Amino acid sequence: MYSPSDAIACLRKAGVPVTHQRIEIARVLFSAPVHMSADQIWEQVKRSAPEVSRATVYNTLRLFSEKQLVRELFVDPQRIVYDSTTTPHFHLYNMDTGEVRDLAADEIEVIGAPRLPEGVELQEVDVIVRVRNCGA
Repeated sequence: MYSPSDAIACLRKAGVPVTHQRIEIARVLFSAPVHMSADQIWEQVKRSAPEVSRATVYNTLRLFSEKQLVRELFVDPQRIVYDSTTTPHFHLYNMDTGEVRDLAADEIEVIGAPRLPEGVELQEVDVIVRVRNCGA
């Protein structure tokens, strides 16, 4: 289990000021690899810290994203999930169930990179494989 002291160490290492609310949000995100929406995170946090507001969760997720503690995945135009695994990897998104899972390194391979305009550099490559249930 991801302890409060683990969360504090993680936040300090990233330069994030430590608060009780941020510790609880970190515990939800970093206890195991997750792909959760902000509202799902808020629901989990409320179990141990009912005083944490939805706005606090959204603001903290923005901060965690800026500090590269989580990745924002735009899985469809109406849905963002937060991925606690920040190393490069790809995703499978079931559009019918909403499930997002990591793809193993041997499940997909991207070869090469696009030619970029002068004056820019590649930041990252996001690959989200979108699927639907058969017969849906």
